[in-house]
Amino acid sequence: MSLDVLGLALPLFVAVPLLAGGLLVIAGERPGLHRRALLWLLGLSSLSGAGLILLSLDGTVVAGGVGGWPDGIAIAFAADTFTGLMLTLTAGLSWVGALFAYGSRVTNSVYFAPLLLVLTAGVNGALLTADLFNLFVFIEVMLLPSYGLFVLSANRREPLRRVDGARLYVTLNLFTSTILVVGVGFIYGITGSVNLAVLAGAAARDERVAVAGFMVLFALSIKASVVPLHGWLSKAYPSTSPAVTAIFSALHTKVGVYAIYRIYSVLYDGEPRYLWAILVLCSLTLVIGAVASLGEQSTRAILSWQMVSGIGGILVGVGLSTQLGLAAGIFYMIHHMVVMTSLFTATGAVEVRYGSGWLADLQGLARREPLIAAAYFAGLLSLVGIPPFSGFAGKLMLVVAGVEAGQTAVVAVVLVASLLSLWGLLRIWNGWFWGEPEMPRHHRERLETAALPIVEAHADGAAAPAGTPDGPAAVHTPTGVLPVVFSRDEDLTRSRIPFSLALPTVLTAALSLALGLGAQGLWLVSDTAAQGLTDTHAYVEAVIGR
Repeated sequence: MSLDVLGLALPLFVAVPLLAGGLLVIAGERPGLHRRALLWLLGLSSLSGAGLILLSLDGTVVAGGVGGWPDGIAIAFAADTFTGLMLTLTAGLSWVGALFAYGSRVTNSVYFAPLLLVLTAGVNGALLTADLFNLFVFIEVMLLPSYGLFVLSANRREPLRRVDGARLYVTLNLFTSTILVVGVGFIYGITGSVNLAVLAGAAARDERVAVAGFMVLFALSIKASVVPLHGWLSKAYPSTSPAVTAIFSALHTKVGVYAIYRIYSVLYDGEPRYLWAILVLCSLTLVIGAVASLGEQSTRAILSWQMVSGIGGILVGVGLSTQLGLAAGIFYMIHHMVVMTSLFTATGAVEVRYGSGWLADLQGLARREPLIAAAYFAGLLSLVGIPPFSGFAGKLMLVVAGVEAGQTAVVAVVLVASLLSLWGLLRIWNGWFWGEPEMPRHHRERLETAALPIVEAHADGAAAPAGTPDGPAAVHTPTGVLPVVFSRDEDLTRSRIPFSLALPTVLTAALSLALGLGAQGLWLVSDTAAQGLTDTHAYVEAVIGR
């Protein structure tokens, strides 16, 4: 198949999930069809992304225009190795998140699968577009279904937290989108184009374009949760369901990071004058995220702050802007996406089955849930950079790249942040997994309070009588899904997490180990992706044919 034909096929990454989402809405209440269609389409998207990786390993860039207009005017789609990596991983981790969502029964809405498919279409479009305005359009396509997913599966146990989180998420993203489109408008007003290939190196030549470009990068950094506008993530993500949090962790911030990599490499041509500012913000994000996790009392808030810290580490690659630095940043981003999904699904499985995400409510789960405990501990080791997991290779290459670039202060920050991250993640281990198994505190208090009526949470969130205080006790779970029922004679040695709910965590933990053991292969792909960012001629020529 010729490159021209492949270029014309790139819009299918957007069109197919959009069309499938609409057809599933028309199909109505057919859960089996929804599940099969969603998982098959996400798997197909991931495999197609892997095909693009194989095709582009020799430096080939696949590009195509939509609408029949001339190059430079048509809506441009382009895919190189970096794009293929992100398409593969975002779709693959969405597949894992969907599997977890079905295991936790958060998919009781007929709109879950259609919304996730539309979200996938927006993500794919944002990764493939070579046009700044259409980057804004596809980010909006991402956000609209995200609002629906956020609300449909929000935290039902804490309604005030749910409302505050949803309001913050929607308000901040609308504000950020406004900044983004204004920045794109300024670039168009100055240059007469929003095509990235046409704009290649424009910010390095014209300071007006550089200033307008900073507005675009500022908006993307907010979406990526970079200091100073970073605190929204730790408040918004824990207020929806664990499944949606896991899905969002692999998509939203990482699309913003990908766009920062792409825009700075093409629009600014890696201009060294501004790198010091990027490195300062990266360092602050690394440390502040890690330190803030030490003060949180819920697992998802801790992990959300760890994700903020990880974003800082990923963007160190942009701050260095050497081929080695960019490759290390890309490698670390792939690792971080996998491991954060593993950690969110591990703690989410516990939260769903035990009815609480607070550190003080649980202990002794290492004996009761050994599979989840082992997977969580593997994720912990990987995130802080312990061999043989993927985090070790990622952080090692960041350190080597920083030393080679003479940025020893940034290297020190990366190492200090790793130690702080270890401290934060050990708080979850010591709080939930260590010690003797016992009944969750909130259930124990309910059993001990004979005067209070007992209610049982059904899968649809409805409440029904559940007997007397001497019998079983049940509460609404944080997501209004699986019933959480405990009795006075609860067997504290019996696992309560079914394998179907633990499977996503096991798969991602195993993938992290595989990426660590096979780090050389991922490094070669990451290095090829970095070459495309340091030398953008192939990208530019593919998009506009010059």
